[in-house]
Amino acid sequence: MSTAKRLYSLILIAAAGFVVYALYKNFVYDPEAARFLGHKSDLKRPLNVPVWLNVMYVHVAFACAAMLSGAVNFSGALRRKSSRFHRINGYVYTVSVMIVVLTSGYMAPYATGGKAAGMAFNLMNLIWPALTIAAVAQARKKRAASHRKWMIRSYAFCFTNLSIHLFTTLLTTGFGLGYAAGYTIGVYGTIVLLLAAAELVIRTGSGTSARAGVKTG
Repeated sequence: MSTAKRLYSLILIAAAGFVVYALYKNFVYDPEAARFLGHKSDLKRPLNVPVWLNVMYVHVAFACAAMLSGAVNFSGALRRKSSRFHRINGYVYTVSVMIVVLTSGYMAPYATGGKAAGMAFNLMNLIWPALTIAAVAQARKKRAASHRKWMIRSYAFCFTNLSIHLFTTLLTTGFGLGYAAGYTIGVYGTIVLLLAAAELVIRTGSGTSARAGVKTG
């Protein structure tokens, strides 16, 4: 099995695992987000919990949609078999990303860690759609290789939640930081990590293989 195929298999496994976990955690195990909300303190504005929860449900649902649709579209075989499905699925990914960003924008002022974390989320809410729009633009210009690279950069941000919580767990458990501090550092660390990881995939050549062929327009 080639490196590209191994990478794609890992992406599919990670995507499926994330979706199952996110749906179970947020809709079955803790639909009221009691544990997560318990970490929020010293908020500068009152939190309307019912509204926040509904926005969070939409956020999670479309994050899962982006994760799955993006993973599926990295299949070169599927693209060759049905370019129409590939294109439609690409737009599903794009719309999902935009909805995730919009809902994140609502939740950013209430972010765990306060203003510092909220600013990091707002920065991410500018970076992710910009990368996604760049990918769509390249696809519409029929620049497949460039499109693949921008899609890799965009798709990396589907792992935002996973990365933040890994950082937070490492910093709170391994280094004894408080949850809010660990979470805030985790958000900034995630931006750097995901951008670097995407560039690593692109530069090692795995991101430009036929297996990673993606087209949204």
